[in-house]
Amino acid sequence: MIPRKKELELIQIYMYICDLYDQELKYYCQRYSNNSNPAFTDQEIMTTYLFAGHCQKYFQIRDIHGFASEYLSSWFPELPSYQTFNLRLNRPGEAFRVLSGRLISSFMPADCDKGISLVDSLPVITCAGRNRKGKVAPEITSKGYCSTRNMYYQGLKLHALTSRREGEIPFPESLMFTPARNNDLTVFKQAWGDYISDTVIFGDKIYSDFEYFNDDRKQKQNIEMFTPVKAVKGQSEQERQRKKAYDDLFSTAVSKVRQPIESFFNWLNEKTTIQRAQKVRSTKGLLIHTMAKIAIAFIYLIF
Repeated sequence: MIPRKKELELIQIYMYICDLYDQELKYYCQRYSNNSNPAFTDQEIMTTYLFAGHCQKYFQIRDIHGFASEYLSSWFPELPSYQTFNLRLNRPGEAFRVLSGRLISSFMPADCDKGISLVDSLPVITCAGRNRKGKVAPEITSKGYCSTRNMYYQGLKLHALTSRREGEIPFPESLMFTPARNNDLTVFKQAWGDYISDTVIFGDKIYSDFEYFNDDRKQKQNIEMFTPVKAVKGQSEQERQRKKAYDDLFSTAVSKVRQPIESFFNWLNEKTTIQRAQKVRSTKGLLIHTMAKIAIAFIYLIF
C-alpha cells in the first residue's frame, strides 16, 4: 500500500498519460504484431516509470520494478517479470520525448519573462576520462570537453533555452540533446537562431559572436545576445588594462543574470540524476535515460 496522497498522484499521472496516449502518444508506440494489445499496457508502463521516479526517486529499472511489484501490484495486476518489464520500457523512448515536450509547452508558468532568455548546456556523461573510449550508443554520442569541470567525457549535451523568472529557477522554452562534441554556439544558431525574436539572451562566453548577432539581426528579429567579455586575440596589454574595469563590471552583471540557469540544471540533476548515465548500456536505454527523466522532472506540473 502507498499513502493516500501518493495514490491520488498515481491516478492523476495515469489519467493524464491515458488522455495524451489516445490523442498523440499511441502513434509513437504503435505495434504491428500479434502482441499489439499486451495485458500490461504502454500507458501502465509509462505511469509506473514516471511515478516511481517522481514520487520515490527510483531511477534504476530493477528498483522501479521491485517497488511496483511490492507496492503497486493491486494497481497493476498484470505487471510482467523484470526481464519483460526492462524490454518493454526500452521501446517508448520517442513517446517520452513527446510527453516531455507537451508538459513543458502546456504548463508554462505565467510569470515567465518572454523578453529575457537564458541559454546554456549540461553534459550527460556515459563515460569520463580523456583516454577512455565510450562504447555505448556511438551513433548518438561523441567525446566532448566540459570546461566547468575540466573534464573530457563521452556522451551527450542537453541544450536549454529558458525564460527568466523573477526569484525562481527559469522555465525551459526548448530543450534538445546533441552529441557532446557539438559546439554550443553552432547548436544555438541551427536550432533557435532564426526562429526566436523579441528577446534579450544571456549566455556564457561560448555564445559570443558579434558577427552573427549584428545590427541587421537585431532589427529583423529584435534579439540581442549578452555574454561575459571575451578576450580579443591580438589585443595589447595596455588596451586590455584600460578596459579592464568596465569589462569586469559588465561580465559580473551578465553572469549574475544568467546564473539561474545553472540552478535549473542543478535542480534537474537532483530530481533525476540525468547527468550520470554511466550505467546505461544501449542506445534505447540512453534515450529512456534522457527523455523519460525530463518527463519525470516536470510531471509535477499536472498536479
